[in-house]
Amino acid sequence: MVIRVEEAAAHVGKEVEIRGWLHNKRSSGSIHFLQVRDGSGVMQTVMTRAEVSPQAFAAADGVTQESAIIVRGVVRTDARAPGGHELLVRDLHIVHLAEPFPITPKEHGVEFLMDHRHLWLRSRRQHALMRIRAEVIRAATEFLDRAGYLRVDTPILTPAAVEGTTTLFETPYFDLGRAYLTQSGQLYNEAAAMAFGQVYCFGPTFRAEKSKTRRHLTEFWMLEPEAAYMVLEEYMEFAEALVCAIAAQVTERRRAELGVLERDIAQLEKVRPPFPRLSYDEALARLAAAGKPLPWGEDLGGDEETVISSAFDRPVFVHRYPAQCKAFYMQPDPTRPEVVLSADLLASEGYGEIIGGGQRIHDLRLLELRLHEHHLPPDVYRWYLDLRRYGSVPHSGFGLGIERTVAWLAGIEHVREAIAFPRLLNRLYP
Repeated sequence: MVIRVEEAAAHVGKEVEIRGWLHNKRSSGSIHFLQVRDGSGVMQTVMTRAEVSPQAFAAADGVTQESAIIVRGVVRTDARAPGGHELLVRDLHIVHLAEPFPITPKEHGVEFLMDHRHLWLRSRRQHALMRIRAEVIRAATEFLDRAGYLRVDTPILTPAAVEGTTTLFETPYFDLGRAYLTQSGQLYNEAAAMAFGQVYCFGPTFRAEKSKTRRHLTEFWMLEPEAAYMVLEEYMEFAEALVCAIAAQVTERRRAELGVLERDIAQLEKVRPPFPRLSYDEALARLAAAGKPLPWGEDLGGDEETVISSAFDRPVFVHRYPAQCKAFYMQPDPTRPEVVLSADLLASEGYGEIIGGGQRIHDLRLLELRLHEHHLPPDVYRWYLDLRRYGSVPHSGFGLGIERTVAWLAGIEHVREAIAFPRLLNRLYP
């Protein structure tokens, strides 16, 4: 019977077959301890000279790290073994004998590991991170599905900017001129929301930012809900509930992986509502008191977000930013037009922004004015303006950055480990 390592507990006392790769090995005379990984986990297997054929024992002598192997034997419980179970080997078959593996137990630099990212993914740390990432995505999409949001996929190739024209990746597009890799699915999400009421999209987004900070990738994944008739306060309540649900599910279902990363679970258990809410002006006052003054009108950068978010034991909203530092589509505050009904969610422990969003302009004339002020061509946005001509309503939405969320929940320093193959300003390989 072929099983996965993660299924071992259900097969104690049975003879099984595990197909995987040699993770590590140590030997002592007449016994080999082979750690076998199969993608679902790592299992210790014990091979004694007396229990296997001479050929199998000799093969184990020469098997190298990351060789592809098939082991057959009996599962038994052993509290000292990884996962609490081990396999008493009856037979070993080498599918492929690996060449000397370049990643060894010694210390390697980040650039070396990134150059070998395709192999680094096989490590226990990277396994833990990718499983946490998968759980973040699962928790978020399940939450939205339960809330009645319909997934509507949005295009990756677009004719215009969403988040400003300075960070666009451009590509030729047949006889139609230029196209751009999407910065966000938001504009198309708004069209879908006017059709279905509550929608979300999920996919890769691209920003040609010349930034080398620990929070930036040039290609990253965003989950973007959008809802008709939703105003700013409702958006913040919904985003808060979503983040709490994600943190709770990751903490519950990926506790072992968080343990591999030595994450302080107590910090994640503090992610409970309500989240603190600061106006932009209040945030600036806190920054000034901390000796990090920021001129009114400038957006918060990574350093400022770290100062603000380090002061709280759970995520914090900063809302009502100046219109001049936000996108053209943001709805002005009717009581104070120089600020917009936007809100960013900063993750605790200094991790900074994981969500950005707010209420969208629903008035046609005001949106036309904003396009003019931002020097954006109205012809390209004609379809977007149509949404304000035919049944326009107040509506809101936001984008949750998957890699930043994973980095925060996993407690890692840089987002480059929160995605399988990161794209950075100075990295396109592998």
